[in-house]
Amino acid sequence: MSHLVSRSRERQGALSAGALRGSIESVSRACIGVVGEYQANFAPHTAIDAAVEHALAAKLSHPAIAVEWIATSEAEHLSENEFAAYAGWWIAPGSPYRSIDGALRIIQYAREHDIPLLGTCGGYQHVVLEYARNVLGFADAAHAEYDPYASDLFITALSCSLAGQTMSVTLRDNTTAASLYPNKTVTEKYYCNFGLNLDHLPALTAAGLIVSGIDQDGEPRIVELSSLRYFLATLFVPQTSSTPESPHPLIAGFLRAATQNVR
Repeated sequence: MSHLVSRSRERQGALSAGALRGSIESVSRACIGVVGEYQANFAPHTAIDAAVEHALAAKLSHPAIAVEWIATSEAEHLSENEFAAYAGWWIAPGSPYRSIDGALRIIQYAREHDIPLLGTCGGYQHVVLEYARNVLGFADAAHAEYDPYASDLFITALSCSLAGQTMSVTLRDNTTAASLYPNKTVTEKYYCNFGLNLDHLPALTAAGLIVSGIDQDGEPRIVELSSLRYFLATLFVPQTSSTPESPHPLIAGFLRAATQNVR
């Protein structure tokens, strides 16, 4: 039988790493850290628990998962031992985050330690930003939502907002994304106003970031690192289109990767 536990460090008080690991291990439960400032009235946030439950009910991953929300301001100060308590990370929508450094720290840790990571909407934007800073070496790589006048803007306002729109995404062959979806062209819903600055796309792809999904104009909508167990980010919000009858394949794939070593 599937079992989902959802909690928030920020709302209930931080657990020690030892207590958290003990509670997870006592029921062989994998803990997924969801990074962002939880908003109960924001559909892309409330849909996260539901989407995880859909995958669990369909037996598409390990049957026991704990979802724990972590504010970005708290993520900035997690210890190495606390990092080890999480089997995977989901960088949630809802930027600007309270702490951009907290979000980027989680992304860098997951990338460097091959911990499964899924970024959606704002998570996608910050995955790009982390890669620009720590792989390309653009220490001042910036996001226009925080500083619209920065000199190295890797994330800029979209010429036309995608918030509330549902659009097609075409998957590129031989990618993690293509291996998970049943079709090569899919339809997804967006909540975003910012995206990747296309002026920097050649440098990002030359440094190994893979564009695995594009829109009808050829602009990147999914990026990934296929060499890792699961490191994928979407500009759209897959959790909002997940249903009990049709759990979202990207989310199911993320949960499988995060729980593959859980007994």
